[in-house]
Amino acid sequence: MLLLAAAKQTGLLEMLVTAVMEVADVTIPGLNPPNPAVVMRLILTLLFLPVAGLARTWDLRSYTGTMLAVVTGRERAYSQRYAERFLARLAHAGAAEPLTKAVAKWTWQLWQIGQPSSEQPTPAAIFYIDGHRKAVYSDVLVPRGPVGKLGGKILGCRELVVLHDAQGHPLLATTHRGDYHLTMGLPEMLRCYEQAIDLPLLMQRVVVDREGMAAEFLAQLTLEGRQVITLLKADQYKDEQSFQQVGEWQPWRFNRHGQMICEVAAARFALKRPNEGASPLEVEVALIRDWRKLLVVEEAGEAIAVQDWQADLAAEQHCFWEEGWQALPAPPAPTTPKLMAVITTRPGMEAVELAHTYFRRWNCQENAIRDWLIPLHLDTNHGYAKERVVNSELAKRQGMAQGRVQRLEHLTHGQRVRLAQLLEQAEQLQVQAHAYEEQGMALLLQVTLFETTGQTEERGYFPVKARQLAVDWELRQRKAKLEKNAVRRQALLNKCEGYCQELRQVLRRQEDLEAQAREMYELDHAKDQIMTLFKVALANLGMWVRDQYFGESYQHCSWQRLLPFFKIGGRITTTEGEVQLEVCAFNNRDLARDVEEVCRNVNARGLSLPDGRRLVMAVGERLRAHSLSAPLASTG
Repeated sequence: MLLLAAAKQTGLLEMLVTAVMEVADVTIPGLNPPNPAVVMRLILTLLFLPVAGLARTWDLRSYTGTMLAVVTGRERAYSQRYAERFLARLAHAGAAEPLTKAVAKWTWQLWQIGQPSSEQPTPAAIFYIDGHRKAVYSDVLVPRGPVGKLGGKILGCRELVVLHDAQGHPLLATTHRGDYHLTMGLPEMLRCYEQAIDLPLLMQRVVVDREGMAAEFLAQLTLEGRQVITLLKADQYKDEQSFQQVGEWQPWRFNRHGQMICEVAAARFALKRPNEGASPLEVEVALIRDWRKLLVVEEAGEAIAVQDWQADLAAEQHCFWEEGWQALPAPPAPTTPKLMAVITTRPGMEAVELAHTYFRRWNCQENAIRDWLIPLHLDTNHGYAKERVVNSELAKRQGMAQGRVQRLEHLTHGQRVRLAQLLEQAEQLQVQAHAYEEQGMALLLQVTLFETTGQTEERGYFPVKARQLAVDWELRQRKAKLEKNAVRRQALLNKCEGYCQELRQVLRRQEDLEAQAREMYELDHAKDQIMTLFKVALANLGMWVRDQYFGESYQHCSWQRLLPFFKIGGRITTTEGEVQLEVCAFNNRDLARDVEEVCRNVNARGLSLPDGRRLVMAVGERLRAHSLSAPLASTG
């Protein structure tokens, strides 16, 4: 009842029902047009599935509890078939998009406008964006990605882009295919949320992990007026010499014994952009030296390995062959602390503040996903409807192979043309050489006649001899050109043969790709996105209840710690204007004291249920085996 009353108090139920009723062509099974009261009860069933311990609507088949029945005001909870049909109709009618906008607007009003103690966000407000992948096991090929919780395995999965504020509240989550990269999801998430709350360029300071480390991506966000804080990849720098204007090192973190474990210094770095001619992106850096992780200096280690292994020993300890020689430990290898670099695309932040802002991502986002969204079955897939799409990886490989085929065919054609030209040239040279040979033979007979008759001093001898020498020289030139032509033809022939051989291999590769090709299917994310939005809404609702009605010791607790309070049994007594809930006391004294405090806070602040009746809570006796019980999560 508590969560149910909180959903009414925060306007969550009204928002969800309004968004669903505004969707065109929504027909509820057995109801046309849909009844808002029935829609609200079905939405409550889907919303409170995790509170009842159910991961998906399929689990309603074996559900025997009373919590969902009490929440919806029915004698029994809705059946799996009825709830699943409602969810499928919502997905088919396109309710995912309006529900996404509605949840975004509701979370904004809940945490930024609805809190009387909170000020309106300024451009200095910080938002955290991260991706979360959940595996999808399917008989067909779906877009894949590295699933972190499974050791980085490459599996078919869905990609979630999750937005948190600086207090760790999950503001929104969107669902995409498994190969969707965060550099595409981050700008889309920012635009989606800003359009939903009608505040353009509100999120000017965004923190993202190193998956968003891309120079052109950061440059585009900088042009939009946004500041991005992220972490440099380890292969982008080597040591402190890779940075410019490195400042003084300042202590940052200490262990429980007061020893410094991390220090930070300001620096600058130039990110090279992939586009030729584009100027590098200048960013400010918070350099962090982590003294808990010491890395061996590779160059110094190699030098030690090369030097004499006895260099550090005293002279009397060099006689290792003598009896009684005692070995001493080798000198330690030189080490250096691990270096990390947090960058920001906008100047003005101190190095300590920059490092602290980035590493708060673990508390504001990573831990929030672990403590709130995953316990609400965020990793559960809802709906496996799919349609066939182009296998992008296969198409890329086929495109590369086809391009190589065209290139090889072009090169082979060029070699054949050159080879034909050389053959034609060789034929011409052969004809010319044959003509010179015949002319040379005729001149040789004339010269021989002159020489045998002893008329070498005659005037007619010298012209004939000169023509004979000229013809011999031309003949040698033609033969030399023929030899050179033959060498060039053989080289072209070898090159053409190599191209043809490689062409056959590429064609073989193309046929193998065709034979090994698998049809690619893309999952329909509408149903999964709707259920993800319900889980985001329930997580925010639980955080709101925790902040409003629980004590100081619960202000940073997780969903699992609050769940016993939501599922505790009790008795419900209804009157015309009130619903009295008498919850059973816990066996643990601390928990019994805490539930009494929750009851006092609820009664003092006044909560009303969706039907308008006031909720009054009290702590009764401990639950006995013969007593009638009703789950508090029915109360929410």
